[in-house]
Amino acid sequence: MKRILLISVVVLLMIALIAPFACNNNDGSSVYDTLVTNHEAPKIMTCSIGSKVYPHDTSSFTEGLLIYKGNMYESTGEKGRSRLIKVDLATGKALQSINLDPQYFGEGIAIVNDTIYQLTYQENVGFMYSLKDFKKLGTFKFASAEGWGMTTDGKQIIASDGSSNLYFYKPGTFSLEKTLPVTEAGSFVSNINELEYIDGYIYANKWQQAYILKIDPATGVVVAKADLSDIWNNVKAMDPAVDVPNGIAYDSATKKTYITGKKWPQLYEIEFGK
Repeated sequence: MKRILLISVVVLLMIALIAPFACNNNDGSSVYDTLVTNHEAPKIMTCSIGSKVYPHDTSSFTEGLLIYKGNMYESTGEKGRSRLIKVDLATGKALQSINLDPQYFGEGIAIVNDTIYQLTYQENVGFMYSLKDFKKLGTFKFASAEGWGMTTDGKQIIASDGSSNLYFYKPGTFSLEKTLPVTEAGSFVSNINELEYIDGYIYANKWQQAYILKIDPATGVVVAKADLSDIWNNVKAMDPAVDVPNGIAYDSATKKTYITGKKWPQLYEIEFGK
């Protein structure tokens, strides 16, 4: 009898673990059916500060960071202080900005075809703006309960919600096309935050930790990771009030990558090793 009970408990636990990932994608396939795990530990990427360090506005609670057509854009959080900003890289000052209404907490951003998409944290609404003048073009809903990071591969918008999932949306309609669980060494990764698409991979900040993860968008497997501890410790030595690393921007024209964090005084040009 005890053996039967033990087997039953094990079966129930297996079902409980599988169920959250067995929901259907829009194409009829389930997340669990397409789940790929790799039990090997990811490679360690070196991360070094490049030739330049830039000033960063310490009032900016950075939630999204990107470079589009040579210009840097940033989305900041905190209710009553959330903004969308076009940033002068050299000075860290705003060239153009728009404030969100006080009830909204700004989150990640992505730009597709000169339209800026901006998530909010728990309000389950996103905003679309014209790139030229930040004119609000409309709103959109998204599939997850929370909005965190966002990027694009040029065809789809990819978003995170602090869980182990990445969500792939169609620009314009923001209809959900795929949900992809992220795994590291065979285990699900939590707290996936700000995102950036770089040369075929998704790079992601891990909230409350100093890691940047390099994720294969075809499988969800973390293939490499970089430790920003030295950079973060240096920033905290400059200003103990700074918050976590958050913000990765890649300039595909110059092949340069930039990182910063919430209320950091500096923004760094960095280089990832192999």
